[in-house]
Amino acid sequence: MVSERNVVVIGSGPAGFTAALYAARANLEPLVLKGFEAGGQLMLTTDVENFPGFPEGILGPELMELMEKQAVRFGAEMLHQEATRVDLSERPFRVWSGDEEYRARTVIVATGAKAKMLGLESERKLLGHGVSTCATCDGFFFRGQELAVVGGGDSAMEEALFLTRFADKVTVVHRRPELRASKIMQDRAEANEKIEFAWSRVVEEVLGDGKVSGVRLRNVETDETDDLAVGGVFVAIGHTPNTAIFEGQLDMSSGYLVVREPGTQTNVEGVFAAGDVVDSTYRQAITAAGMGCKAAMDAERYLEAQGH
Repeated sequence: MVSERNVVVIGSGPAGFTAALYAARANLEPLVLKGFEAGGQLMLTTDVENFPGFPEGILGPELMELMEKQAVRFGAEMLHQEATRVDLSERPFRVWSGDEEYRARTVIVATGAKAKMLGLESERKLLGHGVSTCATCDGFFFRGQELAVVGGGDSAMEEALFLTRFADKVTVVHRRPELRASKIMQDRAEANEKIEFAWSRVVEEVLGDGKVSGVRLRNVETDETDDLAVGGVFVAIGHTPNTAIFEGQLDMSSGYLVVREPGTQTNVEGVFAAGDVVDSTYRQAITAAGMGCKAAMDAERYLEAQGH
């Protein structure tokens, strides 16, 4: 007989671990399926300097380890397993990891999102050493340098504009001859004297040994390559929320789960969602943690109303 859990948390970034902490402190004995990329996007971040309470900054993986330990201290059970399938059509909900089945009175989805990458070996090697997917997180470390931003949408323009606060020059590398960004963002970027554009270019290789020293660009029209010396590369070609296993069961918008603001309730009663799997706007560790807290409190109130 499969035992029934009060709360199963799927995912383990700041949202998942905070949800687990609050649920554990409410005596709900949550089970957390951490997934294979446990800890979420912060595992790829070296220094985190904008999480309150750490005046000297903290390493991303260390912050995640501390959050996990805190949740475990209050009784959360952590499994290094990935949820591979869910059935949210019946009560209790059913969650599988391979052949193993878990049953849950409530589910908190905190599966996060992945930054889309260029798919280069050199980019992977230098991630966290000059290659970044978050200007808000890392821009500060590039004071007085020349930088490249790859992308042509609104998020790329936002990153480029934000980086001009620190960098001497920002080159936007875009594969097309014009931007995809909204008119207002285009105008802002084009009006900023620190921003230049490398049109019809793609990044062939990120250059550097141990840290970024430049990028090799290929002109898609002429096939010619040239090198651009930069101290950092910000990849801003979008994010993909990790929602594949919920398709057809939970409401989505552009792949992100939809919740009933200001709460975290999805379209299925008793299923809540938090963090980057919901949030395409802020995508910060602190906002994800805040939503994880809300999701656990929503789950607790739901269980109480159900008489559990």
